[in-house]
Amino acid sequence: MTTRSRGESLSPEEVLERFTGGPSSGIFTDGSCEPNPGPGGWGFVWVEEGEIVGQKSGHDPDTTNNRMELTALIEAYETLPADGLFTVYSDSQLCVNTINQWAAGWEKRGWKRKTGPIKNLDLVQRLWGLANAKPSIELRWIKAHDGSRWNEYADALASSAW
Repeated sequence: MTTRSRGESLSPEEVLERFTGGPSSGIFTDGSCEPNPGPGGWGFVWVEEGEIVGQKSGHDPDTTNNRMELTALIEAYETLPADGLFTVYSDSQLCVNTINQWAAGWEKRGWKRKTGPIKNLDLVQRLWGLANAKPSIELRWIKAHDGSRWNEYADALASSAW
């Protein structure tokens, strides 16, 4: 399996030429920011059996990596129909754990953590609302920069958006 180094930037077209591994269906999201904080981008690609169904990307001139990761997930969830079974992949363990493990408890406690304020609360609440409105979407973590074709593609979308 081909891998790449974290600092290596590829275009979406170069990713398609170079990588073949990983899941062939799903929605793959990513966010990037350099420096962090600083200008950043986000992107997602929706793929069915190796064919792109849709993709979207955007940027923010002054942001953080975590905000871009959350924004990519929000944009993906907003794009997907409420009545379908989908798997959304993110290489951000923080984002995946936020939705799959922590947000329910934070909501019950009035959006408070035991250890202090919740960072990016506006985006966390928005994504949590979408996740609850579309419960047939499964959010999964995928390892970053390990050669998974569509995760690398989402990374390229995010990196080229700014």
